[in-house]
Amino acid sequence: MSTPVELSPVDLEILRLLQNDARITNKDLAAAVGLAPSTCLDRVARLRDTGVITGQHASVDAAKLGRPLEAFLFVQVRPHRRPLVDAFVEHLLSLPEVRAVYHLTGPDDFLAHVATSSAGELQRLVLDELTARDEVARVHTNLVFQHWSGGPLLPPGA
Repeated sequence: MSTPVELSPVDLEILRLLQNDARITNKDLAAAVGLAPSTCLDRVARLRDTGVITGQHASVDAAKLGRPLEAFLFVQVRPHRRPLVDAFVEHLLSLPEVRAVYHLTGPDDFLAHVATSSAGELQRLVLDELTARDEVARVHTNLVFQHWSGGPLLPPGA
């Protein structure tokens, strides 16, 4: 488990601003938090070096890419052992329909967020790529009607 990194109020504001707009220029970011651009650049580099900032991402509309049907697939794997788990995760991540994979506790072992072109493609994905595998004991599918994203992630109490 990761050890939390001590963050100043300025670091927290940098994180908030970057999570709202990762394309903000360093000059504008520095002005917004009241730092010189070089100091701000150093702060952002420190946040990257310590692993607080893990990357920058573009949000993509799956429907505009021809994948309007999104679903969550809850998957139970048996036996639940490391070699099978690792191979299963690798397989999931190789599928172009898979947007995210989570390893869970409880009755299901994995949650896969997928985006497909149609119900038929979703069925093909479940039958040919998941339940056809020996280690997959069960797949439960929930369709996504709509989703909302939360605000910036900051430490508790920030």
